[in-house]
Amino acid sequence: MRKLLATLVILVALPSIGFAQELFSTPKFSGYFIGNYTANFQKDNESNAFNIRILRLIVKGRILGDFEYTIQGQANGNTQNLGSSPRIVDLNVEWQKYPFFKVKAGQFKRPFTFENPMNPIDIGFMALAQNITALSGFSDRSGEHASNGRDIGLQVQGDFLKDQSGRYLFHYQVGVFNGQGINVGDVDQKKDIIGGITYSPVKGVRIGLFGWEGSHARKGQWTDQEGKTHEGVNSLKQHRYAISAEYMKDDWQIRSEYIHSTGYGFKNRFQKQENNSDPTVNWDQGDKADGVYAVVIAPIIKNKLRAKARYDLYRPSGCWSNAKTQYDVGLNYLFHRNLEIQTQYTLVNDRSLAEGKHNYSILNAQLCVRF
Repeated sequence: MRKLLATLVILVALPSIGFAQELFSTPKFSGYFIGNYTANFQKDNESNAFNIRILRLIVKGRILGDFEYTIQGQANGNTQNLGSSPRIVDLNVEWQKYPFFKVKAGQFKRPFTFENPMNPIDIGFMALAQNITALSGFSDRSGEHASNGRDIGLQVQGDFLKDQSGRYLFHYQVGVFNGQGINVGDVDQKKDIIGGITYSPVKGVRIGLFGWEGSHARKGQWTDQEGKTHEGVNSLKQHRYAISAEYMKDDWQIRSEYIHSTGYGFKNRFQKQENNSDPTVNWDQGDKADGVYAVVIAPIIKNKLRAKARYDLYRPSGCWSNAKTQYDVGLNYLFHRNLEIQTQYTLVNDRSLAEGKHNYSILNAQLCVRF
């Protein structure tokens, strides 16, 4: 957190220096806050609590006109583990001279799925869809620490082929990443290749296809499926693809995405440094997973009151025996474009739980503030 604050102070001070004013635009500060109340009615695991879900601070600016930099920090949390500690989320620079060829370097969102890069407030629900969370680097099944869908790397992206109105029909993104998540160096000296292409046939409609080829690694001692002990770097291959479709126009939001993953994950999630020295594989989880969601957010009163519903299925082992399905409904009310309340009722069917505990419900309310 001290590093984040120091960086912000430096960026504020730079424009006051003569030569820096010629290089740097005036930084723009923004952020958002999400606080929530959640009541979980799962048998023998009931809970209800107020929580600060997210507090983000963002600084953006330009260098020499063609370069845009972004620094985003998550300020809430604790210092006990990597999954919830204050941390730098984004730290990158992008060369934006040409719309058809932009180059970004640093730490930023992986170019995988439509929902991954969305602001959590715009998603409209108490959490992302399960397949996005587990298969695009949030609370990933690979065992990496919570990385908010991001990694460290280099990416090119752009738009091309305009229609008669001047609107671009295609958008592409492809990047090379460490494969270890945010604020962590490479382990196996291999890189993830992640990319996608989006086609927009009419305004408001997008159809996307995404691919991910890479690995996630740890160094230490582990036992393979045949019982043999190994020591060194254990690199688990990750092969993923996603198919996405979306309509966003006139305050409507309709979206569905399917993700398929092949590749094992580590048994213990990387929460503390000692976890990163434990390359034990979660053989029981299997090497396949998939999931799909479909969401509709419809205006009752345009830009004021919205009704929402979501079907959300995730199969952590690619089979039905431990599938988890969520059925979400709710209302979102906007007092102002920067102040919103989101409410949600969720019915959960979790087949991994003991008999008689498969079904339970969750109530959630969120206060969302942008500044």
